[in-house]
Amino acid sequence: MILVTGHVLTTPETAGEITRLCVAHSVRSRAEPGCIAHNVHVDCEDPWRLVFVEKWADMDALNAHFAVPESLAFVKAIRALSPEPTAMQMFEAAEMHPSR
Repeated sequence: MILVTGHVLTTPETAGEITRLCVAHSVRSRAEPGCIAHNVHVDCEDPWRLVFVEKWADMDALNAHFAVPESLAFVKAIRALSPEPTAMQMFEAAEMHPSR
């Protein structure tokens, strides 16, 4: 599984539009093949920061997601509205079940 985390900063002027774009992007992304989860959250310590947490079945699914025209348009729109560059990290992960 591929785990993706990222964030985007908003401002009082852009928060509404960026939030709308992020939620629409998450909803659309969840319908893509290989998407296990795709959500955006408000950072409790910095309410101007929106945080993404995504889970993808594999790198092929994530690469296909990056190639979707709507994903490219989303990134372009967010970069134009955010006061600083967006951040993203990708991890290869395996679910663990702790012993009791």
